[in-house]
Amino acid sequence: MNRRDNYSVTIFLPGRKLLPQIIMALLLIGFGSYARTDSLTAAHSAITRSEYQSDINPMNIHPSSSDVYTWFVRMQLPNGLLTSSEGNHKVSLYDNALAALVFTAHGDYARAERIFNFFNKRIDSELLSGTGGFASLRQRSGKPIGGRWLGDNAWLLIALNNYSAKVKSKKYDRLKVEMESWIRSLQDDDGGLWQGYEDNVPVRKVTENMIDAFNAVTGYDEFHGKMLRYLKANRWDNERRLLISWPGHAYELALDNITWGYCALEDFPVESLNNLTVFRTIKQSSLTEAMITGFCFDVDLDNVWYEGTGQAVVALQKAGDYQQANFYLMEIEKGMVNSKQFATPKGIPFVSNHGTGYGEDLLWDNAATMPHVSSAAWYLFGLWNFDPLSIGYYKNIPAADKFWLQSSKR
Repeated sequence: MNRRDNYSVTIFLPGRKLLPQIIMALLLIGFGSYARTDSLTAAHSAITRSEYQSDINPMNIHPSSSDVYTWFVRMQLPNGLLTSSEGNHKVSLYDNALAALVFTAHGDYARAERIFNFFNKRIDSELLSGTGGFASLRQRSGKPIGGRWLGDNAWLLIALNNYSAKVKSKKYDRLKVEMESWIRSLQDDDGGLWQGYEDNVPVRKVTENMIDAFNAVTGYDEFHGKMLRYLKANRWDNERRLLISWPGHAYELALDNITWGYCALEDFPVESLNNLTVFRTIKQSSLTEAMITGFCFDVDLDNVWYEGTGQAVVALQKAGDYQQANFYLMEIEKGMVNSKQFATPKGIPFVSNHGTGYGEDLLWDNAATMPHVSSAAWYLFGLWNFDPLSIGYYKNIPAADKFWLQSSKR
């Protein structure tokens, strides 16, 4: 689940053409310093639209990935949904959007459809009911129990957009239209988007959620333009070249604003990824006892957030830095554990060790001990060189609206 909504919640071998990079990554296993901006920029400029995301060939993936994928298959309930982790009776909308993306990326469209069908049957009874939107949390039976938050709904729409691009089906067209309409309804007069509603009152404007929504709503119109003007005026740090969460707040820096900002916004400055070093840490896995290098949610640096590290892998791949991407994929693999619920599959906990999530609050008890959907999903995305945000990346944004380029020091 989106970290500022509610806290719910192997080795990379993509093919022969990337083998030299992989060998280099193995030789440089201790590599930790971030690549120079000029090299990242050069790599990024060489990426063309056709090279940006290749189709997945499941035959080329590392054998351990099949164990992780099998875990997703085993986790799917009869109603189509997945609980957020083993030993968890709650279902997260965000996690199920990620699971649908995993099934879609793997070509297992029937399993993705089981998730979509669940929500497709609830357009009138839930999505269009009350304040609108799908609940971000529900019981494993399907009964809604959580608030209806922007980011989680946006990710379901992102999953639907990816599915539609692959399958060329109109089966879920109404679902997509109604979800987009609800997302648009959350826009305030200043261009920002409300996170959702509490007691029928709109609350909070969350940077991460707006990035999600910007990508999820296809095309480019005044909705997007107003949102960009809001982000420029209220959430853009020109000195550090990044989007921040809460201006002047102790936790104004958040990892997913860096990774998703780069992946979602067209021509976003590649040097923004230099800020990943702010979140980089080395922690010991509570389960495997391995020392793991990765990224934390925020500046607390009290654990390695596997999902966020997977997000960083996808962003680094987009920037053409496969050397670092492969390094961090191998670090995530060091935290991989055997399933406690099933005989053979493997999974990945939410974090390396118990600690805080985004902000000061401690994570739930099994965050470092049980396999979680979000961590495994972003691991597979990186392993498969699959960027779920690429489907909404090219919007032909007018140059005048790309504030990240206008204010560039270059």
